[in-house]
Amino acid sequence: MFRILIILIFLLLTGCANNTLKNKDTTQYDRSSISQFGKTDFDRMADYEIRENIESLKILMVKFYKKNPKELRKTSSDNAEIVTNWVFNAKHDWKFKSINFAQGTDALNQVFDESFEGDRVLSLITGLYTMIKKAHGDKIEFFIFDSLNAQLIYNSARNVEIVLWKLSTKRNITGKLFLVSNRMGKNKENLSFEREFGKIIGRIDYFAYALSEKSERGITRALQGIATGIFLPF
Repeated sequence: MFRILIILIFLLLTGCANNTLKNKDTTQYDRSSISQFGKTDFDRMADYEIRENIESLKILMVKFYKKNPKELRKTSSDNAEIVTNWVFNAKHDWKFKSINFAQGTDALNQVFDESFEGDRVLSLITGLYTMIKKAHGDKIEFFIFDSLNAQLIYNSARNVEIVLWKLSTKRNITGKLFLVSNRMGKNKENLSFEREFGKIIGRIDYFAYALSEKSERGITRALQGIATGIFLPF
């Protein structure tokens, strides 16, 4: 009963995906389907957590491209939705020549590298996706024999926080932000990027602590925080 309650609470935290994007990995499931045999309640909870975060990454990618059209032109002449659908649904193993085949924190670091001339939005989303996936045992679907490390999952949430901080503080040599996201002004504020990142962080943290309780293994809180700007290992 406790596990079911956790899942119900968790579902309330998940956000809705942009309906203009193709949802390849649906978060709905049929308990009687073959794929659901061999899954515990925590496996299903993990399925929800990572798949809803993937939907958030899709939303963020479209939003970043629309705020930073110059980056989109580095990858394609198609619109933001088409490119995003291609990135998340095509068979490329998340290895893109235009961003030096970088993944994980390597891809995240080059977003804020003055010398990087590739698509910073593609590098950002690729870095986030591959980092979160690797922290979850390099999987996006989970079964009873899968073993997940709550500490690594927790670390990935802290890295998302660092990304969010860098997006709002790191500037290039001309004093401009590497990527435009949230806007604050006297007459208008747009914090939609921050809210979507907040959903990702919240989902990851919630699952990490629930997993920690289940495995009876504590999580070590990160000592190196946002102030250092150094990504945690995962």
